[in-house]
Amino acid sequence: MMGGLIQSGVSTARPEPPLSVCPRLRSGALSSDRKRPWVKMTERYDCHYCKESLFGKKYVLREENPYCVKCYESLYSNTCEECKKPIGCNTRDLSYKDRHWHEDCFMCFQCKRSLVDKPFSTKDEQLLCTECYSNEYSSKCHECKKTIMPGSRKMEHKGNSWHETCFTCKRCQQPIGTKSFIPKDNQNFCVPCYEKQFAMQCVHCKKPITTGGVTYRDQPWHKDCFLCTSCKQQLSGQRFTSRDDFAYCLNCFCNLYAKKCASCTTPISGLGGSKYISFEERQWHNDCFNCKKCSVSLVGRGFLTERDDILCPECGKDI
Repeated sequence: MMGGLIQSGVSTARPEPPLSVCPRLRSGALSSDRKRPWVKMTERYDCHYCKESLFGKKYVLREENPYCVKCYESLYSNTCEECKKPIGCNTRDLSYKDRHWHEDCFMCFQCKRSLVDKPFSTKDEQLLCTECYSNEYSSKCHECKKTIMPGSRKMEHKGNSWHETCFTCKRCQQPIGTKSFIPKDNQNFCVPCYEKQFAMQCVHCKKPITTGGVTYRDQPWHKDCFLCTSCKQQLSGQRFTSRDDFAYCLNCFCNLYAKKCASCTTPISGLGGSKYISFEERQWHNDCFNCKKCSVSLVGRGFLTERDDILCPECGKDI
């Protein structure tokens, strides 16, 4: 589950360059000292680029160099994204992500209303007011069916979207936010509420089973709680058996309760359809039920006994 933030735009106004008017230039005048007159002086103040005089004209300073308005706009003014004309010195320059507009050109692409000092969004590089964007592109809340406005936080899960305040637990009605939750029957539940309402309790530890679990004799167990009564090894995923309602792995069950083969003395489990031979309170594995002398298998054949040994009729005829 992930929350998302719909991106919206904020324009910034580029400050207008300060315009100045070049004052009337002063010239020299005769001194009262008739012996030495003042030399007539005229100070020039020209455009840094075209070198024309700025006398009596508006000009712009850039890096302490004066420019006439025409040169400044041709050299440094930005081009409006809408009308493709330069943005002059006397006009506000509105910028967004290195793009620029005249103040009058900064408007919604669909409804043409001004976006100056208002929130907006972009789609395919087009400017849209929040209302037009919402009507065309915004997600609808799965709970209240209303539009999720640009700039607001939304929660998403399996293709559905919610307002953050609408994404709540069905049982306790508290916002889920970015916490873990469990969906059930198209409804969302926080983990504590789900466990209280739906989760089975382990017959061993009495705690809720939220994932996985094992059923034995129609009772639920955590995998970590379903263990061999003797060795405490986990029984999930392996063969086991029981005695007196207690579960055992095969090794423990055989060592504790299985009869021993009269020939090899290892346990005879009798599990999984394995066959064994029983005679006079003694048992043999099928593979161990052989003549003591010639080792021929006696399964399904007649045999004789001599003390603790079993013999085929051929070997036993001299007894």
